[in-house]
Amino acid sequence: QDSANEWVDIPASRTLTWHTCADKQYDCARLDLPMDWLNPSDDQRVVLAIMRIRANANSTLGAYRGPVFFNPGGPGGSGTWSLRDHGRLLQTIVGDNHDIVSWDPRGVGASVPRIECWDTVQSRRFWELQEVGVIDSHPGVLYDAYARAEAFSQVCARQLNGSGILRHSSTVYHARDMLEILNQLGEEKLKYWGFSYGTVLGGTFAAMYPDKVERMVSDGNVDYQEWYHDAQINHLRDTDKVMDAFYTTCHRAGPAKCDFHAPSPAKIKSRLDALLSNLSTTPVIVAPSPSGPDLPELITYSSLKRLISTVLYQPVRMFAPFATVLAALEHRDGTPFYNLTLARSPRPSTLCNLPTVPPTVPVSGPGHEDTPDAFPAIYCSDAPPFLSSPTEFATYAARLQTLSSAAGAVYALTRLSCAGRAAVRPKWTLDRPVGAPDGTAFPILFVANTADNVTPLVSARNNSAAFPGSVVLVQEGWGHTSLAAPSRCTAGVVRGYFQEGALPEVGRVCGVDVEPFG
Repeated sequence: QDSANEWVDIPASRTLTWHTCADKQYDCARLDLPMDWLNPSDDQRVVLAIMRIRANANSTLGAYRGPVFFNPGGPGGSGTWSLRDHGRLLQTIVGDNHDIVSWDPRGVGASVPRIECWDTVQSRRFWELQEVGVIDSHPGVLYDAYARAEAFSQVCARQLNGSGILRHSSTVYHARDMLEILNQLGEEKLKYWGFSYGTVLGGTFAAMYPDKVERMVSDGNVDYQEWYHDAQINHLRDTDKVMDAFYTTCHRAGPAKCDFHAPSPAKIKSRLDALLSNLSTTPVIVAPSPSGPDLPELITYSSLKRLISTVLYQPVRMFAPFATVLAALEHRDGTPFYNLTLARSPRPSTLCNLPTVPPTVPVSGPGHEDTPDAFPAIYCSDAPPFLSSPTEFATYAARLQTLSSAAGAVYALTRLSCAGRAAVRPKWTLDRPVGAPDGTAFPILFVANTADNVTPLVSARNNSAAFPGSVVLVQEGWGHTSLAAPSRCTAGVVRGYFQEGALPEVGRVCGVDVEPFG
């Protein structure tokens, strides 16, 4: 094995060849595969970046049990960066007699060709700086947002037409890629843990290759039917339950732990509503400073709504700093908001120096954890054309805001990214509902929180119904996926599933070990 610290130093190969990488802490490979699995050729290829944490040769758990594949979601999330962040934790849970393997899906991260809609980093940043407000921020902004989405779709189609990647990015391609990695590793069957969109990938794989499933944990479930066939409405069914948890846990924690405390949960909600109303007419200004922004920053109604939509993913980690931000904003102090959010953005003074990596060259280093342009490329490839007019979008957005007053106006923009993409359709899509009427080789374990802001519990139940013999484990917590809150109970169930094939009894509920403000 050679050693490399940069993806560009690892040669692409049609057979999976490992090289030690990342200061010799991991194994890496670049696997050369057909872009079009329906018509493989030497002309159109994709090269996937793959990373592995090796099993402990001296594991106290006994014999080596093979690799567990891991997908972090997105779509567009980098598996290789997520492996660095979460791989050791996942290995601790499933057992260190397993390898943990992840990869950057085609079009993402260090895999090439990358789905990049802009010629330069600077062009992307200038476009992002023109961002309009959330759809309930001002009259008419919905129409601006729709036109902006159409313009972006046109840029992507023009930029990516030559590589062909847009027509070969639907989830069935990713599932077939995963099968090829499995084959190249010499494994007969798949062990897999997928989060969020990773549940769509896992379910699609299980529908295509039900006899290849040895273990599959589907964690934070996207409803298969909604993803592939419907309008993506019900994913916000539990969002406001997570928002309500902020009010109740802040009140329970008391003023010493929650800076936005009030005499009741209802009064905390009223304070936040008043703050949002105030920001809609009087944004807070963050002045330039050596430790702050280069230019004045405005914290607007839209700024706070976007932060709320982000905070709901990780209540245990985010509720306390979020409360501090809110209390400061009430006093017209935007510094905590800036430190929590904007401080990580590139400073305008450094923008001209940021290098552009061509989409045919694998990227390395921080800042490439996600490939944002890959999200709509994959998401919009799987679903039928949707949102063909601003009027249709207005109806859709109104339904989402009815479901979630906390974040519906923000999350509506996710589906809007499909506007203007009807002309570029994938060559290969799933031609049947996700499921396996006769079951999979081994039953799937579905995991869901009682209140998840974007993948509600009912989605896990719906998905489980498509795979006879599968079981749903409920984690009694808030936020997105089981990783939103540590739970020794959930970890124990998942380990037992991977190690012994033990499924929890139907109706099993696990508590969490830590709550927000704890």
